[in-house]
Amino acid sequence: MKITFCGGAGTVTGSNFLVEESTGEGKKFLVDCGLLQGGKICEEDNFKPFAYDPKDITAIFITHAHIDHIGRLPRLVKQGFRGQIYSTAPTKAIAELNLLDSLGVFQKEARKSGREELLYQEVDVVETIKHWQTVEYHEAIKFADLTISLLNAGHILGSAMVVFSRGGKKLVFTGDLGNSPTPLLPDTEIINDADYLVMESVYGDRLHEAKAERKRRLEAVIEEVVGRGGVLVIPAFSIERTQELLFEIEELIERSRVPVVPVFLDSPLAIKVTRVYRDYLDFLNLSAQEKDSLSDGIFRFPNLHQTLTTEESKAILGLPDPKIIIAGSGMSNGGRILHHERHYLGDQKNALLLVGYQAGGSLGRLLLEGARSVRIMGEEVMVAAQIINLTGYSAHRDSDGLFNFVRQSADTLKRVFVVLGEPRSALFLVQRLRDYLGLEASAPQAGESVDLPL
Repeated sequence: MKITFCGGAGTVTGSNFLVEESTGEGKKFLVDCGLLQGGKICEEDNFKPFAYDPKDITAIFITHAHIDHIGRLPRLVKQGFRGQIYSTAPTKAIAELNLLDSLGVFQKEARKSGREELLYQEVDVVETIKHWQTVEYHEAIKFADLTISLLNAGHILGSAMVVFSRGGKKLVFTGDLGNSPTPLLPDTEIINDADYLVMESVYGDRLHEAKAERKRRLEAVIEEVVGRGGVLVIPAFSIERTQELLFEIEELIERSRVPVVPVFLDSPLAIKVTRVYRDYLDFLNLSAQEKDSLSDGIFRFPNLHQTLTTEESKAILGLPDPKIIIAGSGMSNGGRILHHERHYLGDQKNALLLVGYQAGGSLGRLLLEGARSVRIMGEEVMVAAQIINLTGYSAHRDSDGLFNFVRQSADTLKRVFVVLGEPRSALFLVQRLRDYLGLEASAPQAGESVDLPL
């Protein structure tokens, strides 16, 4: 089989890997078909032709529903893909919401930049969903003597690793690996018999805070900001990060660890995704399921306000402080968070809490790196608010977690391909795997191909 690293090599976003059979019918498969992200949600590269003919692709396997793993699927369908898309049920449900939500962002950007073409239209999303089939974890999907299955990655609800098996050999695409254990999800499944591994490296050169430390710091941040009468603004990724934050804030309030203040979930996508989490409670870990059954249900505490409409969102600004506002997008690339940042960043009693990866070129990255002035929606905004970074809320494994995941298959692995990370992060992990596990590891370049005896 031949793997071509069409996207996600040398960069965190744009996950897109082509797997081609060199024998038999020569079928072609994709793992993910994601959007490249950075300074703008829709980069110019997303409009470039695919590195393959969409009509030739037999099937696509989706690791999870983040836009950098699914964002170009409707464009692929628009250009002739007529095969089957496979994922877990929650991934399909969240993906549909995410694709439609992103369409609104594309439309705004097109108006702003004068671009006539959109990456895709709503009709393309509808057509994409028609080709989407859900499967269970460990369910065998057969193509002659090739078997493909999904294992739980523990990253977000429904996330999966994709395993290609034939002749007793296994090729594993990790997608994004979860930062297990987490408050909501089961742990990432253990793989100890992989022959070839294509793995993520978002945090390949960094360590996270301990889980207990992150919750202690969240408690301290809330107490401090509320104590001085300020507003805590959290740019949150609508999928997983938001639900984890709500879960832990609810616990802190229930146990009287923090003052009771209004908490605004100001993201239509996050609100809808949270409903999906409730629809698929059986995909959560046992502890979260038990908590849901013992109370009014998770994500339903009394001072939580879900502001679905624009009018409800605008009304938040006029409500008295202190308060907590959770809004998308997580990297401040667009969405309602921009209005809150423009309004609250200039006041030193307020704080901005970053709880996830901030891509190079994004507004979130500028704030993380200490910018004292940023441009938001055409306006220059002075940054006086406190900027706080909690790495423990990352949904990705850190350097040690990634290393330990690989170590479990060290005895069987023949090659490891490190992708989905910035070059420094990927190369750090590559060197660590070489030095400490003696593995043949590399960080492929975009467009590079490799033949594997599978």
